[in-house]
Amino acid sequence: MSETALTSSKPKNSLLSQALPYILAVLAAFLATGIFLWLAGFDVLRAYQTILFTSLSSRNGFIQTLLKFVPLVLTALAFTIPSKANKFNIGSEGQLLLGATGAVAVGILFADLPSIILIPLCLLAGIICGGFWALVPAWLLYRFGINEILSTVLMNFISFQVIDYVATEIWRDPLAGHPTTIAIGENAELPLLVSSPPLHSGIIIVLIVAALVYFYTDYTSAGYELVATGSNAKAAKVYGINTRVLFVLALVLGGAMGGLAGAIEVTGNHHRLIEGMQSNFLPLGIIIGLLSRGNHAAIPFVAFFIAVLEVGASALQRTMFIPVELVFIVEALILIFVLLSDFVRRK
Repeated sequence: MSETALTSSKPKNSLLSQALPYILAVLAAFLATGIFLWLAGFDVLRAYQTILFTSLSSRNGFIQTLLKFVPLVLTALAFTIPSKANKFNIGSEGQLLLGATGAVAVGILFADLPSIILIPLCLLAGIICGGFWALVPAWLLYRFGINEILSTVLMNFISFQVIDYVATEIWRDPLAGHPTTIAIGENAELPLLVSSPPLHSGIIIVLIVAALVYFYTDYTSAGYELVATGSNAKAAKVYGINTRVLFVLALVLGGAMGGLAGAIEVTGNHHRLIEGMQSNFLPLGIIIGLLSRGNHAAIPFVAFFIAVLEVGASALQRTMFIPVELVFIVEALILIFVLLSDFVRRK
């Protein structure tokens, strides 16, 4: 074989060897779930078909998948950006809620502004509020050395009270039977790409943000300093990198991603603040971040796969009366098998 052929085959083999453990992990997770379904008396093949193809078999299913995809990408970035600096943001749930609160406040108070001004203001308010919500644990880490895992989790609980107060005391919707605010102004709503079923333009924003984050962390000197800090903080400090500041910056950037997710959910999807709107985006964002191994180029693809599973789970519950928690089991098994494959490979 010629030298050229050998050279060209190496990247392909390398890519295959990297992807193979993840493919096997997904197959193993579905196999384990299939055994569970079979023992419970369900039609395994029909369940697989429902989970995997509901999103692609209809226009409505595909759009619902894209609507799930948007916050999943951003909450995954909220986890992976700090993890580049070896910090762990477990507060994207609260950051999403505060971002949504900021977007609702601007969308209601300045409802008369034209869309070209009001929509960016709502998104910016979400980013600022989410970043601020992450700045608090970041400052506690910088000033007192308090572990960011604990502080970001505790900030989530505070955010639940904030959203409850806003939705029941400040801008309460008297016609809603659940803590919900009145709607934002129509000028604050994101333009639709598709009207029926509705698909908002937030997906374009998310893809642009994901590309910018990938470029920042992988192709800029500032991103290199962030990665160097996470790889070896002591060595980075020796070479003049202010690691403590970068710890704060990483957490704030992660919070800004969570805040943007909340702002897009308000301006594009719900058009109001709703208690519980954070859904299960926090654990799914962490799972996506772990499955992508911090590779920002892979996050949109992993997020889309998880969104497919989520939409398939809803269809599974409607058509076969299988509990929606089954997909949580699948997602958890995929993560476990991926981690096990890494352990086996190292051994």
